[in-house]
Amino acid sequence: MFDNLKKAFSNASTGFSEKDLNEKDIEDVLFELEINLLESDVATEVIDSIKDSLKEKIIGSRVEKKNIQNFVKQSLIEFISETFDNAGHVDLVARINEKKSSNEPFIVVFVGINGTGKTTSLAKVANILKNEKLSVVIAAADTYRAGAIEQLREHTNRLNLKIIAQNYGSDPAAVAKDAVLYAKSHKVDCVLVDTAGRMQTSSNLMEQIAKITKVVKPDMKIFVGDSLAGNDTVNQAREFHKQVNFECSILTKSDADARGGAALSIVNVTSSPIIYVGVGQEYDDIVKFSKQTFLENVFESTDIDVLSLSEIKKSKPEPEPEPEPEPEPEPKPKPEPEPEPKPEPEPEPEPKPEPEPEPQESDDPFEGIETDDINTYADLYDVPPPETENDAKKLANQIKKWIQDGRPKP
Repeated sequence: MFDNLKKAFSNASTGFSEKDLNEKDIEDVLFELEINLLESDVATEVIDSIKDSLKEKIIGSRVEKKNIQNFVKQSLIEFISETFDNAGHVDLVARINEKKSSNEPFIVVFVGINGTGKTTSLAKVANILKNEKLSVVIAAADTYRAGAIEQLREHTNRLNLKIIAQNYGSDPAAVAKDAVLYAKSHKVDCVLVDTAGRMQTSSNLMEQIAKITKVVKPDMKIFVGDSLAGNDTVNQAREFHKQVNFECSILTKSDADARGGAALSIVNVTSSPIIYVGVGQEYDDIVKFSKQTFLENVFESTDIDVLSLSEIKKSKPEPEPEPEPEPEPEPKPKPEPEPEPKPEPEPEPEPKPEPEPEPQESDDPFEGIETDDINTYADLYDVPPPETENDAKKLANQIKKWIQDGRPKP
């Protein structure tokens, strides 16, 4: 099982260990890995992701050459494990049991193209549910393919299950609706709806599935693909997921799949999990898909540590939370200081009147004395005109005193 994929990853691990790990050698090994993965039916976008992841880890690491083979192997395991973990997990039986309390049937619609084992896979799932003590009714909504109703009726007879069917050419949505009404009236736990399986490019097929979905409002849609169809199955899954948005997949004929790339690619391109894989023709030849088993087959080892990312996170001790610092008491608001009274502005001093300039003494000692007084005084006292400045000052003072005395006559 998965021999091609096993060889591709083994060659890559060995190739890196034999090279000098310069950029050219890395590119050479990655190119060889790409060719091997293409031959293993790995989708091109998945190959690009694997190459980018490996290149980044190898260039950014400081691994000794003697340890590089194991380092590359572990890097590939981590990439595949993370791809499956990111797709999530679906437990069909648990989901049906959860809805039982509502007294409403759990409705599952199976989609896929003809020849992939869709009808047989539906019968195998019905057998699983029956073994889990869950009641099942089957809707033969493939009213297009000749022999489809008879094939499904043969399965229900062998499994002793109820089938709801109409004539060929009937409305598939009406068949599915009748099955749901039967389940409700008879308290049946689950309705499994088989649909027509034309090519994913058929617009009529997609319209039929869209109508069935609108009428019965299924709780789950499951894509069924053939592992041996390789990249064709990947393309079918991509298109059905785009049109129908199924929740999970079943891969048939996995026991005969020597390439192994379809499972990895479908999970990667649809971001949805594989829940079962078919491993034979009998009703019991269907098993839950196991990431652990897939990795063990691809890497030929039974001691692979494939803790999921969520488990890895749980296994790491969570750092103890740092104690929150006790809040410091809020400081009491300081009383605002009373505003100091603003000093009243001192009145501006009134400007002192500038002293009037003292009259400068005139050079004329007789200034301010009337001429008549000078003449009268000179006549009364027979005073000759002064000959010197001092005589003039002396005479002027005598006249001023005479005037002050009231101008007396001699």
